[in-house]
Amino acid sequence: MREYPFLISIPHGGIQVPADVSELVCLTQAELVFYSDPATRALYRFHDRVASFLDTDISRMIVDLNRAPYHLPPKHPDGVIKQKTVFGTPVYKQGSFPDIRIIHRLLMEHYFPYHAAIDQLLDPGRVTFALDCHSMLPYGPPGHRDAGVARPVICLGNNGDTQGRQRPGSLSTCPSGWNQALAGAFREEFSGEGEVAINRPFSGGFITNAHFWHKGIPWIQIEVNRNLYESGGGDPAFSVIDQENLNFTGECIWNALCSFWDGLETTGDCIEETIR
Repeated sequence: MREYPFLISIPHGGIQVPADVSELVCLTQAELVFYSDPATRALYRFHDRVASFLDTDISRMIVDLNRAPYHLPPKHPDGVIKQKTVFGTPVYKQGSFPDIRIIHRLLMEHYFPYHAAIDQLLDPGRVTFALDCHSMLPYGPPGHRDAGVARPVICLGNNGDTQGRQRPGSLSTCPSGWNQALAGAFREEFSGEGEVAINRPFSGGFITNAHFWHKGIPWIQIEVNRNLYESGGGDPAFSVIDQENLNFTGECIWNALCSFWDGLETTGDCIEETIR
């Protein structure tokens, strides 16, 4: 089997709660699993097909690896250390939020090692394209810009506009032509399933932006709608994963990535665009 020159990052697939905070957390196991999104580890299980692969055991509800390390409560309740879920459910028992010493230890043991590993794996001799891999709820949750709005089946974010082009005053994390070509490959694979969108509702997160700035290797954040493999309407109490649909969706994602890259190699755009 061919090895593709990709780095796959899966920052939200773990469900582990460290001993430091295990007695402080008030989320049920079902809530922890739902908000941590362990299905992404199966959805993007491409470790034997790509140059570099990275995931984590830590739950995003404890340490969110796709947030800036200085985005802390109370100013950032949905930051790197969370006070509440996207639906407003408290993560910790009343009066039991971790103190600054525990927060520092969590970041030192889980957050910074993940980002150091990304830096190490972004070897330009092996990796030409990096993908930060996620799933998204079928509808925008309360308080979000798209609250109550049905989301596309796939969202591809490069910090650009809805065509993948660079926005004034910002830097896109991959060429617009790449994002458009990848969207085309996803539309082929997911024909009839719904919309494949660019930078809507997500345009990328801390990982894609920070590591593109640091190394210059192109990044895209992939978001896959959970409706493709999960029932329950976005309610953790009723969430059920359809394993067959999950596996099928994963293979469709992989087929789209291969088709996209094979097309770039055929035209030579994977070299030309990287040099620009």
